[in-house]
Amino acid sequence: MRPDVLCGQLAEPDRLRVFAAVVLGAATPADVVNATGLPVRTVMAALRRLEQGGLVGAAGDALVAEVSAFKDAVREHGTPAAPAEPMDPDRQRDAVLRTFIVDGRIPHLPSAWAKRRVVLEHIVLAFEPGVKYPEKDVNAILRAWHDDHAALRRYLVDESLLDRADGEYWRSGGYVEVE
Repeated sequence: MRPDVLCGQLAEPDRLRVFAAVVLGAATPADVVNATGLPVRTVMAALRRLEQGGLVGAAGDALVAEVSAFKDAVREHGTPAAPAEPMDPDRQRDAVLRTFIVDGRIPHLPSAWAKRRVVLEHIVLAFEPGVKYPEKDVNAILRAWHDDHAALRRYLVDESLLDRADGEYWRSGGYVEVE
């Protein structure tokens, strides 16, 4: 069923109330009348229309809401998601980044060194080469990536992606875009 037809089935307030009652467990027309407070004639008309539209069916003597119709409509007629921009031109590195960076954040750091290195090389791109950052700025930038900003900072220094001296940090590794 097309989504617009599906929505049309529920656009009428009385049909929506009848459908909601069935979803919430009303198993007979009498149960629907009691649950909605609608007249019997209105309930019966709404049930007929909902059955014709495939939103209500029967299981033995009981009414059943066909909630799978919503998922089916989205699967059949939904707009496919646009392919996301790659985070890295290399497919393997991109796959690692997509695994560990979710909505711009890192829920958990990779335990494998090679994968962690890929993630760290991506994070260090947030720092401009040649700019010295005070520790509080480094912490703010890294906190945007991961809650444990101190661990990130330590990993970046240990991997020689950031250097530090006198309370200042600067980018010392990773890729640099050359124009």
